[in-house]
Amino acid sequence: MAQIPNLDNAPLNLTSLREQSQKELLNILKNFRGKKCLVLDPKLAGSLSLVVPTSVLKEQGVELRHLSTEPVQTECTRIIYLVRSHLSFMKLISSHIQHDISKGLQREYSVYFAPRRTVACEKILEEENVHHLLSIGEYPLYVIPLDEDVLSFELDLASKEFQVDGDASTLWHIAKAIHKLEFSFGLIPNVRAKGRASVRVADLLSHMQGEEPVNSSDMGAAEINTLILLDREVDMVTPMCSQLTYEGLLDEFLRINNGSVELDASIMGVQQEGKKVKVPLNSSDKLFKETRDLNFEVVVQVLRQKATSMKQDYTEMTTTSQTVSELKDFVKKLNSLPEMTRHINLAQHLSTFTSKPSFLGQLDIEHTIVEGQSYDICFEYIEELIHKQEPIINVLRLLVLFSITNSGLPKKNYDYFRRELLHSYGFEHMATLNNLEKAGLFKKQDTKTNWPTIKRALQLIVDDTDTANPNDIAYVFSGYAPLSIRLIQHAVRSGWRPIEEILKLLPGPHLESKRGGYSSSSIDAIPSTLGNVDKVAHGQRSLVLVVFIGGVTFAEISALRFLSSQEGMAYDLIIGTTKMVNGHSLVETFLGNLG
Repeated sequence: MAQIPNLDNAPLNLTSLREQSQKELLNILKNFRGKKCLVLDPKLAGSLSLVVPTSVLKEQGVELRHLSTEPVQTECTRIIYLVRSHLSFMKLISSHIQHDISKGLQREYSVYFAPRRTVACEKILEEENVHHLLSIGEYPLYVIPLDEDVLSFELDLASKEFQVDGDASTLWHIAKAIHKLEFSFGLIPNVRAKGRASVRVADLLSHMQGEEPVNSSDMGAAEINTLILLDREVDMVTPMCSQLTYEGLLDEFLRINNGSVELDASIMGVQQEGKKVKVPLNSSDKLFKETRDLNFEVVVQVLRQKATSMKQDYTEMTTTSQTVSELKDFVKKLNSLPEMTRHINLAQHLSTFTSKPSFLGQLDIEHTIVEGQSYDICFEYIEELIHKQEPIINVLRLLVLFSITNSGLPKKNYDYFRRELLHSYGFEHMATLNNLEKAGLFKKQDTKTNWPTIKRALQLIVDDTDTANPNDIAYVFSGYAPLSIRLIQHAVRSGWRPIEEILKLLPGPHLESKRGGYSSSSIDAIPSTLGNVDKVAHGQRSLVLVVFIGGVTFAEISALRFLSSQEGMAYDLIIGTTKMVNGHSLVETFLGNLG
C-alpha cells in the first residue's frame, strides 16, 4: 500500500498542489547534471516522503543522505543540502564543508532552504567562512497534503514559539501558505478568526492580498467559501484529554508520524526478531477509512463482525456448490483480507494499553477535572503519579488540564506541586515550568474560573453518549464535546455573533470579515441550510477551510468529519494545521533545558 496518500476524493484538487511541489523539487535537481547527493534534514525527509516517492528521486541520479554531525560519505562531487531554516543546521553544514576542505576533497555545494531563506541562517554561514563556497536557493514547500481532507504546514513548534518566545515568524509562514492556496483556488471571501495568532494571520493575509493580489475576476468563483482560523491557545483542554477514536488512540500510544506508525514486526504477525515495520495509515486503506473516526470500542465490534461474516462465507463456499459469479464475489472479498489482518493486529495491540487499570484510572480523572468535580481526588491522583515516578509528561498533562479548567491552582497546591516536580524529576525542569507558566498553562489561581459557564453555554458535557450510533461530536472523547469543534460548529452555522459573550471568556480577540469585491459592512454567516439546499441538490457543497494554529488532534479531525457527514449539512470541511499533535507532543514542546 502506498505511503503517499491517494487524493482523488479530496474536495479540492490537492493532487495538483502535490504535483506542483514535486515539480519544483525536480526542477531544482535538474539544475545539476549527473550524479548528486541530496542531504535532507531528517524532519524534512519525513515530510517529503508524502510528496515525492524515493524512486522518482533516484531516477534523477540522486543519492539520499540525512543531515547529521557525521560528514557526508559519498562518491558524488555535487552536494545539495535541502533543509529548514534552523540555525543549528547551518553549523552542521559549515562543519561538513570545513571537514571536506581539510581532507582535500573537491566538491561543489548548494543549500536550498524550505520554504525560504533567512538572514540569520546566511549570517552563520558567513561567520563560519563558507558562504562564498555555496550556491543558495529556496524550495517553497509551504503545504503538505497528509490526506484527502488534511493539509499540514509542518511547523513543529508554532504554539511554543508564539506563546513563550513571542516569535511571530511562523504566523507569516501560515499566512503565506494560505495565500499560496488562494492562487490555486481563488480568494476566500469570508474569514473568521479567534485567538491572538489567528487574528494576526488574518491581518497578514489581507496585507499579502494588498501586495500580491489574487485576481478574483480571473479565477471565477472561489472554491473555498470560508476560512476559519483558530488558535490552539483558545482550547488547550481538548488536547490534554486522551483521544478515544481509533486513529486518536493509535497516535496516543504508537505516535503516528507522516501518516504511518512504526512498530515491532511481531505485532503485525511477521516473525522477524527485532525488525520494525512501517504501517501506513491513510484513506487509501478502505477499512481504515471506515474505522479511523469511530470510537475504539466500536472498532473492535466492527472488526469482529467482518471476521465473522468472512468465516460464514468461507463455510458456505466449502459446503455448497457455488455459481461462477458467487465464486467471483467471494474472491473479491478475499482481497480485503490483508487490510482485515492488519487492523485486527493493530486493534489487538492497542487493547493491551486501553485495558490497563492505569489508563482507565487516567480517563476517570480527566473526566472528573473537565466536569469540575472533586479537587481532592484529582490532587491525590496527581501526587501519587509523581511519587510513582510516572513520566513527567503524564503528570504535566493532568496539571495543565486542571490549571486551565480552574484558572490556575490554589497557591498552596501550586507551590507544593512545583516543589514536588523539581525534587522528583530534577531542577533542570525549572525551565519547563517557567515555559508553561509563560504560556498560561500551569499557574497560580488569580481569578474565578469561567470554565463552568463555557461548559454549560456550549454544552461540552454530553451525558449518555452513544458511541455506536453517535448523534453528537462528544463521542470522540466518550462524553466530552471538544470546545474547539463546538466553536467551529457555531462559526460555520451562524458566525461568531450569537456566541460573542462566550468568545470573550476565551483567550484572545476574535474577528469576522469579508474580502475581495464583497462588501465589508454586512457580515453574514455562511448561508444557513435553507440557503444551501439548491447548492447541495446540484452536488455543489460549500467548502470551509478550518486552520488550527498550534496543532490539531486526530480526535478533533474525526469530530469535524462527523459534523460534515451529518444530514442537512451543506458544506465540506478541509482541515489545515501547523502540525498533528496530541497532549504528549504538545507538552513536549514546552520542555525546557537549562543545560
